[in-house]
Amino acid sequence: MTRLFGRPSVRSSWLAGLIGLAAMATVLLLVLVARAPLDRLGHLVFDAYQRAAPRAATPDPGVALVDIDEASIARIGQWPWPRDLMAQMVDRLTDAGAAAIAFDMSFSEADRSSLAAIARRLESRGIALDLPQDQAAVDNDLAFAEAIARSPVVLGVALSNENQRALTPSPAGMSFAGGDPRAYLQQFSGGLENIAPLTQAASGIGSFSFPSGDDTVIRTMPLVAAAGEELFPGLAIEALRVAQGARGFILRSGDTRGGEGLDAVKVGALELPSDPEGRFWLHYSGMPNMPVIPAVSLLQPEGGTPPDVEGRVVVVGTSAIGLRDIVATPLQPGVPGMFVHAELIDQAMTQSFLNRPDWARGAEVLAAALAGALLLALLLTAGPVLSGAAYLALGAACIYGSWLAFLRHGQLIDPVLPLLMLTVVFLTVLPILLLLGNRERRFVRSAFGLYLSPALVERLSLDPASLRLGGETRDVTVLFSDIRGFTTLSENLGPDALTELLNGFLTPMTDVLLQHDATIDKYIGDAIMAFWNAPLDIEGHAAKACHAALGMQAAVAALNAARGTDLHIGIGLHRGEACVGNLGSEQRFSYSAIGDTVNLSSRVEGLTKQYGQTILVTDAVLATAGEFAVLEVDRVRVVGRAAPVTLYTLLGDAAMAQTAEFQVLAQGHNAFLQAYRAGDFQGAEARLADAVPRLAPLYKVYRQRLAALIAHPPADWDGVFSATSK
Repeated sequence: MTRLFGRPSVRSSWLAGLIGLAAMATVLLLVLVARAPLDRLGHLVFDAYQRAAPRAATPDPGVALVDIDEASIARIGQWPWPRDLMAQMVDRLTDAGAAAIAFDMSFSEADRSSLAAIARRLESRGIALDLPQDQAAVDNDLAFAEAIARSPVVLGVALSNENQRALTPSPAGMSFAGGDPRAYLQQFSGGLENIAPLTQAASGIGSFSFPSGDDTVIRTMPLVAAAGEELFPGLAIEALRVAQGARGFILRSGDTRGGEGLDAVKVGALELPSDPEGRFWLHYSGMPNMPVIPAVSLLQPEGGTPPDVEGRVVVVGTSAIGLRDIVATPLQPGVPGMFVHAELIDQAMTQSFLNRPDWARGAEVLAAALAGALLLALLLTAGPVLSGAAYLALGAACIYGSWLAFLRHGQLIDPVLPLLMLTVVFLTVLPILLLLGNRERRFVRSAFGLYLSPALVERLSLDPASLRLGGETRDVTVLFSDIRGFTTLSENLGPDALTELLNGFLTPMTDVLLQHDATIDKYIGDAIMAFWNAPLDIEGHAAKACHAALGMQAAVAALNAARGTDLHIGIGLHRGEACVGNLGSEQRFSYSAIGDTVNLSSRVEGLTKQYGQTILVTDAVLATAGEFAVLEVDRVRVVGRAAPVTLYTLLGDAAMAQTAEFQVLAQGHNAFLQAYRAGDFQGAEARLADAVPRLAPLYKVYRQRLAALIAHPPADWDGVFSATSK
C-alpha cells in the first residue's frame, strides 16, 4: 500500500518537531490566559457524564418538598400569600415531624394583607376599626414569626452585588480548620434579606442564590459565601445544621493538606467536599422517590392527610412559572430551584459526592503534555497511518480514563485539554509533514530519477530519511565499464555518428544496470561508473552487480548482432567501503562515491585489457556474491596500492558453474595455477597447451610471463604480479 509520506528526513523531522512543540506550548498557554473556554467545554463533558450515569436514586430520601405550584396558587390566590397562611403551613409541617423547614424564598417586605396594615390604611381615611388585642391575630408577620420561633425554620437570603446593604449575621457559628478561606470564597457586596421579626425568629439563615455563569445550567452550589464581612452558609447545609441541632460549621481549608482555599465543610456528623472557592459539585439523580407536597394540601380547613415529612428536611419553594424560580440542570432544561437544594441535601445525607480534586488541573496539563509529546514522536517516526491510529487511541484513552474516574470514584477529570492538545498537534504537524514529504519526494525523484531504477526511486521517495546527504561510509559494490579501442573507433567517426553510437550503446547498458538496482554514478565518454547499496540498502548487492555485468556483456552481443558493429567492453567489479553522498562544489554537486574501493574497481576494469577478459571481479565481490562460474586470473599488486588483490574472470551464472564443460575447464585451469604459484614454471607452461580457446587471451599473457620467468627465475617468488600501468 502506498503511503502518504514515508519516514521524514532528519531536517524535516526537526522542522516539524519544532512546529509541533510550538503548537503544544500554545495549547498549554491557553491554560493560563484562556481557561474559561476550556472550562465551558469541560462542563459540557461533565454534563454528558451525568446524563449517561446519573446518581443512583435514594429509595427513601431524607428530604421533601413543599411546592407552591400553579394549582395551589389557583386555589389560594395570587402570590404572595398572607403570612398567617405561611404560619399555618409551618405549624402543619412541624406537627408532622419535619426535622427542618427551609424556605427557598425571602420575605423582604411586610405583609400588606394583615388586619393591622388594613386598619392603618383605613384610619388614614377616617375609618376606625375595633381590632382584637391579640397582635398575632391582626399582624400576619407576627403570626408567621411566632410559628417560625416554635419550629426548626431556616429562612433564605438572596446575596447579590446589586447593593451594599449590610445583612444580619447568620446565627450559625463558623470555625476554621486551617487558614481563613474568606479570600477564596465568592464575594457579594450585599443582598436581600427577610424582615427583622422573621430573621430574629429563625433558627437559621442560609443563602439560596445560584451561582452565575455563562449558561443557566446549575452544576455547583456555594456551600459558603461572603457578604461584606459576614459568612453565610448555603440554604441546604444550613437546613442540615438545624436538622441535626448543630451549633455551627467547621470550614476546613486546603492548607491543612498542602493546598489553598476551602477543602471541605463539616456540619454536625456530615462532611461535604468543596472546591477552593467553596463550591459543591452536584451529582443529580432527579430525586424520583422524593415526596413533593402541594402547598395547598397543607392549608385545607379540615386539616387533610398529614404530610409525609417526619424526620425529613423540608424545602419550601415554587414550581409556578410566573414566580421565575426555574433553573436548568445537566439532566433537565428546566426544574424548580428547590429541587437543586434537595439534591444537595440528599447527597450530603447519603455521602455520595462528585469531587474535582485539587490535583485535577495539574494532572490534565501533564496528561496533555505527555499525550502531545507521544503523538508528536509517532508523527515524526511512524507515518500517518499509525499516527492516525495513535491519535484516535490516545483520544479514546483520555475520554475513557476521565469517564472511569467519574463512574468509579466520582472524580471530575476534564479530558478537554488533552484532546485539544492531541488535535492541535495532529492537525498542525500532519499537514507540515505532508508538505515536506511531497517536497522531498519531488527532490528525490528529480535528483535520483535519472540514475536509479524506478523501484528504488519510489523506495527512496517514501523514505527520504534513508538518504544522508553530505557523505556517509557504506559497504558498496562498484562497477566500471569501458568500450575497448574506443579512442581509435572515435577517430574514424563524425560527431553525429559518434553520438548515435554512444547513445545506442549507453541506453541498453543503462537499462541493464537499472534492472539490477544499480545507482548510476556518471558517464565518462564511453565509460560507465555505477554502484550498489547506496543510497538505499540493497540486499545481495554483490550478486546483483555480477548479474548486471553478465547482462551488460549479453546486451553488447545483442547490440552487435542487431547493428552489425563489433564492440567489446571491459568491466571491473570490486566491493568494499566507500564514502557516498552529495559531492562537488557549492555551485554544483552530484550523488557519487569516492575512496579506495572506487579506485580499485577502476584499476580492475583497466586490467581487463591486459588479461583479455571481459569481466574481472575481486575476491571481495565473490565473498558474498554466491555461486557463479568464475576462474581465478591472478594475484595482482595494482598501481598505487601495496596490498595484492586476487582477480577472477566472471564467465557465467550458477547454472553455467554446474555444467560438465565448465567443471573440466576449471579443473585444468586450477592445475595450471597450482604449478604457477608453486614456482614450477615449466610445469605450468606445459599445462597451458591444454587451454581452451575461451582462455586463449589470458594464456597468451601467461606464456609471455612464463618465458621471462623461466629465463630469469626470481629469487623470492610469491606468485603476485605487480602491474606497471593503470
